[in-house]
Amino acid sequence: MTAVGRFGSYGGRYVAETLVPALAELTDAYESARHDEAFGRDVADLLHAWAGRPTPVTEAPRLAATLGDDVRVLLKREDLCHTGAHKINNCVGQGLLARRMGKRRLIAETGAGQHGVATAAVAAKLGLACEVFMGAEDARRQEPNVRRMKLFGARLVIVEDGTATLKDAMNAAMRDWVTNVRDTHYLVGSVAGPHPYPTMVRDFQSVIGRESKEQMISLGLGLPDLVVACVGGGSNAMGIFHAFVGDAAVALVGVEAAGRGIASGEHAATLAVGRAGVLHGMHTILLQDADGQIQGTHSVAAGLDYPGVGPEHAFLRDSGRATYVHVTDAEALAACRQLAELEGILPALETSHALAALPALVRGRGPVTVLVCLSGRGDKDLATLGTQVAS
Repeated sequence: MTAVGRFGSYGGRYVAETLVPALAELTDAYESARHDEAFGRDVADLLHAWAGRPTPVTEAPRLAATLGDDVRVLLKREDLCHTGAHKINNCVGQGLLARRMGKRRLIAETGAGQHGVATAAVAAKLGLACEVFMGAEDARRQEPNVRRMKLFGARLVIVEDGTATLKDAMNAAMRDWVTNVRDTHYLVGSVAGPHPYPTMVRDFQSVIGRESKEQMISLGLGLPDLVVACVGGGSNAMGIFHAFVGDAAVALVGVEAAGRGIASGEHAATLAVGRAGVLHGMHTILLQDADGQIQGTHSVAAGLDYPGVGPEHAFLRDSGRATYVHVTDAEALAACRQLAELEGILPALETSHALAALPALVRGRGPVTVLVCLSGRGDKDLATLGTQVAS
């Protein structure tokens, strides 16, 4: 990061004047907390005793055998976290930070529902009020998570605006925050939004990469050749990438959602065809039309259905430190079923995009060890899988 809140030319803070004091307060609070050993212990203790960290690294030999005799695949099992995905890591950190700041209410946006569930669970654990904003389309296809949020005591606000997906839920959450900024903390779920969110969320998620690195070394495997993760906004990817950014021999690959194909226009492959602009308080790469209007997106995975990407991902792409590829809905669905049948693990459809990219990524590389961030489990996607995966 070349300046405060900046990753090269990306990042920054582009918000209404009414939010500047709240973001300044949050920045100061986070800077204080991240240097406070007691706060760090509180985060680590809750992640261990309540959220279930450390999560294991699991070898997937039957999957690897489909890729070649000299391929090893290891899965970082964020699906085994409490609430079913990596989202809980960030929610624990921000929830404790909100309580430290004296905020009594949490709000959040959610697409796949996992961030909403994690926020609701943390709010319940810490005794905070909670409202979650979710697009109507996402609420329809992620109905089990809608029920889980309500069971944790959260109030769910269904957003009908625009495409009724993640972008629109984030717009609604930001409008609420402007109105209720005194007693409310907006618990952003991805490495997106105005400073300090991209840095703060990455830092809370970086436990994924730190654990992975230590575990692979302790297993005698050394560093992986490839680290692969799906990318929507990009929190799970930044979480696992961060520990390896300084290891030049480790290739970092993010996998976006090509939806029904790039040529169809129905996709969420921001880094593939997007261009620079401002959305949700940040300067980053966005899907836009010729007039600069944000385009609608499509992905079978609700958590990837977003027309932007975290600014640090845009910087990593431009700098050449990370590579970004894309796979279609059909490829992700096939990869989901393959992992279930070969390894007895049902991945989220978001994660399935990372798995679907593996054949092309390892082809012709010779001996290769691949570490995949298995960011969440597929229980939430059973309705979609039941209608779109042939029996």
